[in-house]
Amino acid sequence: MFDQYSNSIALHGHRIQNKILKKVEKVQRRFTKRLRGFVNLSYSEWLHKLELCSLELRRLYFDLFMCYRIIFGQVNVCMQDFFEFNCASRSRGHPFKLYKCHSYSSVRASYFANRVINVWNTLPSDHTDFSSFAAFKRTVQQIDLSTFLLCY
Repeated sequence: MFDQYSNSIALHGHRIQNKILKKVEKVQRRFTKRLRGFVNLSYSEWLHKLELCSLELRRLYFDLFMCYRIIFGQVNVCMQDFFEFNCASRSRGHPFKLYKCHSYSSVRASYFANRVINVWNTLPSDHTDFSSFAAFKRTVQQIDLSTFLLCY
């Protein structure tokens, strides 16, 4: 039940700022502590036991999936409205690196197009399959993205 509720939040998570995300995670923790056998478990232990990932990680996955769909034209959105390819740095990593504009405000920095670029550009080329959306989704979920998580 809570998983369905939190999935809907995660899908629209790009609109939730980090402060709000922490509060939602706190509610999720409180909710699962009421379940039998979860009282003495830490947050990461009960996420593992329930086979869930944190809301922040689900938001990160959603951002990467949406970025893929925008770049490869799978959604009816003009890529140039969000991203531009980084032509200067093609020597390492995957060939789809994006250019990140400097943002002068924290609001702009937390916007989807700026938030996802650092993660997108650091995806390892040897472990990321860009051939199809399903292959991309499968390989991205096997990559450790914990260095990009803020909440824990």
